[in-house]
Amino acid sequence: MSQLPVPGRDTVYVWVGRDAGGRPVPVGPLLRRVGVALLGAPAERVVVGHRPGGAPVVRVADPPGGERPVGPVALPVSVSRTAGIVVVAARPRGPVGVDVERVRPLPAVALARRWYAPDEAAHLAGRPAGDRESGFLRLWTAKEAVGKALGVGLRAGGLRRPMPEPDDGVLRPVPGLPAVRVGHPRVDGPLVLAVAVVGAEGGVDVVVEVVQGSGHGVAAVRSASTERTSFPVVVRGS
Repeated sequence: MSQLPVPGRDTVYVWVGRDAGGRPVPVGPLLRRVGVALLGAPAERVVVGHRPGGAPVVRVADPPGGERPVGPVALPVSVSRTAGIVVVAARPRGPVGVDVERVRPLPAVALARRWYAPDEAAHLAGRPAGDRESGFLRLWTAKEAVGKALGVGLRAGGLRRPMPEPDDGVLRPVPGLPAVRVGHPRVDGPLVLAVAVVGAEGGVDVVVEVVQGSGHGVAAVRSASTERTSFPVVVRGS
């Protein structure tokens, strides 16, 4: 984790950790490593806490003697898990949300008709059969990531919140929420990853940097309380 915030550039840093030997990646130490990398503080002063509502935050504790640290002291972060994977996103310039899911067999059309708006469900049903699972998960992860970035999760109709058309590697404005952007950065493996940010109006580009680990923990290999995600797989009726 050697990269630091680039001056003048709004960047989301995403770390992908993969379980090894059946042992889950520990989230607390990973978040502290993120804080060391992006806040420029020694590990013993990086503290992992939670915002009102439960979202995690990484901050720099005041040093002995009460002197205020120089530079940013809090880092908005978001965490998501799926089988064998933990993802941490951090954005020094403002709120961020992340969500990840493994692509796998599921009743995509039935789930979409139950949980999504009718136009999204119809669009998904019209896609080739082999694309429906990933299409469902792209919508799901986008909605989850936006809800996390807003700090509301999927409450208040979050599953029916419209999403922009997917565009790999580009964060696009959410319809009706011009300050919120969401996109699907590329990531290795059968995974769907979504990242959302709040406070990106005025055509400001937001860059996403992805770091992927191949074993326990996260290796510094650059590619272009925990918030968990889950969705119902039992559909009653149609």
